[in-house]
Amino acid sequence: MEVRIAVAKVKKYAAPSSGDTVEVVERPNGGVSVVMADGQSSGRGAKSISTMVVRKVISLLAEGVRDGAAARAASDYLYTARQGKVSATLNIISVDRQTSTLVITRNNPVPALLALNDAITILDEDCSPVGLYRDTRPIIREVGLQPGLLAIAYTDGLVHAGSNYGESLDVATTVQALLEEEDPSPEMIADNLLEQAVRLDQGRPTDDISVIVVRVTSFTGDEVRRMSVRLPLQS
Repeated sequence: MEVRIAVAKVKKYAAPSSGDTVEVVERPNGGVSVVMADGQSSGRGAKSISTMVVRKVISLLAEGVRDGAAARAASDYLYTARQGKVSATLNIISVDRQTSTLVITRNNPVPALLALNDAITILDEDCSPVGLYRDTRPIIREVGLQPGLLAIAYTDGLVHAGSNYGESLDVATTVQALLEEEDPSPEMIADNLLEQAVRLDQGRPTDDISVIVVRVTSFTGDEVRRMSVRLPLQS
């Protein structure tokens, strides 16, 4: 099997920077984790919050701490640092080679999606963002790795896109259509969702938007690990 990961993100229109942070870290016992946080509000203040949370999580994951414990520790860390006055949403999607499972960890009221082939499950159990209270616990879903497995997480900017114009994006329906029409790559799924959200916001995103897509496919290539990044630089 092969794991493919894609991230697509854009900042709020006219904001100096995105308040979302996304990082990828290798797990010490094999596998990889993608960590995404959305800091309260937007701009530089939100960025400092989301960066604080993500860096705490990835440092713990790199030491072998389990995802749920890392999420709880990051919440307590933010709570202590900011006296419970600010929050952040947190998503972790991990491919754990040690357990041969895909692990989805949520401290985000916004749903995540889990799909096997064309069947989509919406992960929308109630959960709280990190940082507001001590011992805030995440919602965790763990499933065995197999070809065709797909996980998608996103920040609230995706689901709120178009709200100022009386429109909205049905994420699950959009993904379902992509899966039924073709065999989309993670990059195609992430880009499609982001492009539709920006279009609904009339080309001016009203919030930071981040999408992460993790897909497990049959292994057909070599043993080389690859990663590519595209980062627009404004003059």
